[in-house]
Amino acid sequence: MDFRDKQAIYLQIADYVSEQILLDRWVAGEKIPSVRDLAAELEVNPNTVMRTYEFLSQQGVIANRRGIGYFPEEEAIDRIKTYRREQFLANDLPAFFRNMYLLGIELPEIESRYEQFVTTHFD
Repeated sequence: MDFRDKQAIYLQIADYVSEQILLDRWVAGEKIPSVRDLAAELEVNPNTVMRTYEFLSQQGVIANRRGIGYFPEEEAIDRIKTYRREQFLANDLPAFFRNMYLLGIELPEIESRYEQFVTTHFD
């Protein structure tokens, strides 16, 4: 995993875990990788993964079953989408709109490229 400088590593790992859940690679009721296993896979300190798992537990995305491990919650997908949507609308969209305005990009071009992106990546 390539980490970016502008965001804490544990939050970047939280994004990775959330994406695995959104893509149904890690589903509710099935155990996700242990702290040690994920730390080894991502080549980070286990304490960083533990911080990620604690953050996601507080968000209601995953739950710790003592002695067994961590599991996605039944409502994980809805909670992830709500949190990520709020973050996107508050942080990313204003910068996106600014660039559209400065570069003279109109909404129909964005819509066309969005449809092409979805067709290419998700169909």
